[in-house]
Amino acid sequence: MPFSKLRTPRAVAALAMSATVAVGVASQTGSSTAAATTPAKLGVDLSTVSLTQLRQLLATGKVTSRELTESYVDRIRLLNSRGPSLNAVRVLNPDAEAEAKASDRLLKKGTPRGPLEGVPILLKDNIDVRGLPTTAGNVALAGSYPADDAPVVKQLRKAGAVILGKTNLSEFANFMTQGANPSGYSSLGGQVLNPYDASQTPSGSSSGSGVAMAVGMAAGTVGTETSGSILSPSNANSVVGIKPTVGLISRTGVIPISATQDTAGPMTRSVADAAVMLGAMAGDDPEDPATAGGPDPATDYTRALSTTALEGARVGYFEATKTSDPVYATSLETLKAQGAVLVPVTIETTGQPPSILSYEFKRDLNAYLRRLPAKAPRKSMLDILQYNAAHADVALKFGQAQFLESQQLDVSPTSADTAKYQADKAAGITWARSRIDGALTRDTPDTSDDLTAIAYANSGSAGLGARAQYPSIVVPAGYTATHRRPAGLSFLGTAFSEAKLIGLAYDFEQASRAWQPPAAVNPSLFRCAQERAAGCAP
Repeated sequence: MPFSKLRTPRAVAALAMSATVAVGVASQTGSSTAAATTPAKLGVDLSTVSLTQLRQLLATGKVTSRELTESYVDRIRLLNSRGPSLNAVRVLNPDAEAEAKASDRLLKKGTPRGPLEGVPILLKDNIDVRGLPTTAGNVALAGSYPADDAPVVKQLRKAGAVILGKTNLSEFANFMTQGANPSGYSSLGGQVLNPYDASQTPSGSSSGSGVAMAVGMAAGTVGTETSGSILSPSNANSVVGIKPTVGLISRTGVIPISATQDTAGPMTRSVADAAVMLGAMAGDDPEDPATAGGPDPATDYTRALSTTALEGARVGYFEATKTSDPVYATSLETLKAQGAVLVPVTIETTGQPPSILSYEFKRDLNAYLRRLPAKAPRKSMLDILQYNAAHADVALKFGQAQFLESQQLDVSPTSADTAKYQADKAAGITWARSRIDGALTRDTPDTSDDLTAIAYANSGSAGLGARAQYPSIVVPAGYTATHRRPAGLSFLGTAFSEAKLIGLAYDFEQASRAWQPPAAVNPSLFRCAQERAAGCAP
């Protein structure tokens, strides 16, 4: 089967955002509609199977990596540009089949490289993969090829992963305009659709990674986050997402917004899957100073998986949200039933210091572009801005206000802009950490009443955690009563508390069993993906 670039579907209308509250949908194991969109030759329902289950099937020889890779490509072609036309995947890796064959040889010999041997993974299209362009969804970078894999991709390959391709995203990780760009839209990739409700935002900026994972276009996906770009699309598409502590995973070779806040992270079917991927992705990088001083890169996060992690855990929660959000209230009851001690908290978020993102965007994007090979088409933010202006008909449907603002800043070492940035950076980190750590420690030296984590509705931990550089994990918690839209529960902790958060999230996930595949929640969107479905246009 040939592996080739996908055609980019045309953009669709901007998606409307709305807020609802609801209760969870009763648990099911799948649906006939979901199963019907799975290639029959594999004998595995890709709409529901987990990475953890696929690892076992690969290890025992019940499926091969080549079969699995080909089946995922079939599924991408079925759902990405046809059927519901979700537009989650931008490009396929032409070497994926060869990578899968190499994994099969190692699996047959019993010498896998690591825990992801033969497992197909999709990456957000702001992460460097050798042989594929890294575009951030921008037409100016359509022909921008990196010299090598990003270190996080090398980590995944070291663990045995098959790089299946790249996903669409909000253009420049939702930092090209100032609120005008719909989540999931880019000038190069078009509009990503939410499979649970195509009238709603897929959120972003890791929109394609969230949607691709939701409908089973890969065994796992990788997103990136500056502030909410893993957690929010994971929540909107009912998948598990981990936004790690800044420095746990290398950022070299990732088109940046902010060296202070950027990080990559896994987006998966289950908490166990996320734990496997997080361990594979973590690693030191001499080119990324933030990776120095963290936990052992060889940490096995699957050891944190426990159905008793909540017993005796002190978990902070928000009383006002509990009163107004039935899914959150039900989730808290599940935590309590699993043995958690629920402690009401109040975190004051007024008085936040000014953002540093506009400054770092110019500085860090220019640094990334300077690293590219000599034949790269763009070497500076100004180059991209000018290309966009010269091709406004395709590049600037929603403008480039953020580019214009960032380009005007003086990022030279002795400038007034730099002095202000340095002060705002220090103040912002201190402000955010003091609020999170103050809540976790109850603002007392007595450790006996410390909290293990703070539980938020949906992806509510994103903004504060991003400014502090602290980790969060979001888990599916249910679906709204009126429109069946996904709702999640997120856990926020202090620096490098990923193992604790994974344990809490896993215990909650196993107790709640809330996740449903999109085709079970929103079957009408998938009906015409079935071959010869009645009433469907050819």
